[in-house]
Amino acid sequence: MRTTRICIVGGGSYNWGPTLLKDIASKKEVLDGTVVLHDVDPVALDDMARLGRKIMEQAEAGFAVEATTDLRSALAGAEFVVVTITTGGLETMACDLEIPLKYGVYQTVGDTVGPGGLSRALRNIPPMLEIARAMEAVCPDAWLINLTNPMSTLTRAIACSTRIKVVGLCHEVDSTRATLLRMFGARPDELEALVAGINHLPWFVQLRIQGEDGVERVRRHVAEGRPIPLKPDFEERSPFQDHWKVKLALLDVVGYLAGAGDRHVAEFFPYFLKEQTRFGADYDVEMTPIDLRRRRTEAHRERVRAWLREGERVPLGRSREEFSDIIAALEGVSEPVRTVVNLPNVGQIANLPRDVIVETSAVAGPTGIHPISVGELPLPILASVYPHVINQEMTVQAGIRGDRKLALQALINDPLVRDPASARSMLDELLRANARWLPQF
Repeated sequence: MRTTRICIVGGGSYNWGPTLLKDIASKKEVLDGTVVLHDVDPVALDDMARLGRKIMEQAEAGFAVEATTDLRSALAGAEFVVVTITTGGLETMACDLEIPLKYGVYQTVGDTVGPGGLSRALRNIPPMLEIARAMEAVCPDAWLINLTNPMSTLTRAIACSTRIKVVGLCHEVDSTRATLLRMFGARPDELEALVAGINHLPWFVQLRIQGEDGVERVRRHVAEGRPIPLKPDFEERSPFQDHWKVKLALLDVVGYLAGAGDRHVAEFFPYFLKEQTRFGADYDVEMTPIDLRRRRTEAHRERVRAWLREGERVPLGRSREEFSDIIAALEGVSEPVRTVVNLPNVGQIANLPRDVIVETSAVAGPTGIHPISVGELPLPILASVYPHVINQEMTVQAGIRGDRKLALQALINDPLVRDPASARSMLDELLRANARWLPQF
């Protein structure tokens, strides 16, 4: 049994909090210690601390649960810091979608690329750097596990500005893998994949299912008129449902299968979000409205408070998130874990610049998290990824330095921005809407 100290920044999240706490409890056979929750919302923080204690007691796990609104106190002595924050909350996310829409820019998510991705990066970089710099002072050897979007730019800002070990984790590839397993009735050990690209645009550069070429099996499945099995978590018409129409269109042209959900992948290719495709409707992708997110947040809050009632039991069981497996592997109390991570490029993708954040297969174990080399990306994949890598570098530097000119250049270079002449006004509006969250500007 290994005793460890895990800090969750954004630990008051009614969405992420229960998942993270239950996944930590699921490691009770090999881990115990302390989970410290930090959040700027004291009410949500108190709810989640009480829920965490109830989960640990119900699961008979050996973790104590603490809570504080003081960042340095939360981080002191931590070995792992899991970060899931949303600077400005849903109101700022609404601006990320609504302001660009005035200028004819339609975004299905608006949290990774496009004007929304830029805006979200600029306001999240300062608090992410505050967390990492506080870690340098009170837990310099800890791992920062970033779950916050935009994954690539935030992870890169930490990696290039601090000495903290940082990794970004995203569940999109795992969701696509799960669909492939359902599609072919395969077990997890019957799917072999090598993944490479950037967050929300990863590609299966190698894919074998039950010993056969996975791409050819997908093609046969579609050619025979068989349906893509939908994600069981969501209703068919939910914007979070992945219908695979974008991925299959790209597979037909590029020859490789994209690893993220269509709602994310579409934003990297403006064709899918033009008027001619009814702004994505022809591909069954649509904007995720803020009102829906508000309703989901309220539903999650009510669910947590229902669990907290006396006599109610919390449904235990772990999620498909892999952060707890990675923590156990890094602590050396479980077997090494093969997973997909976002790390600085140290050569795992040979034809992308060094140090930029890339998403690839990797192995986590007692000696660290080691990316698996894929060599050079095939040219069709490289052509889709490279421009965004460069734009993400510009976004990071704009966010760190408060460089408005560089932010404008990044905005104009994004393929979703069709009218460079209006980009200046769009940026002005985004910066004004986010002013209280942009001390660097």
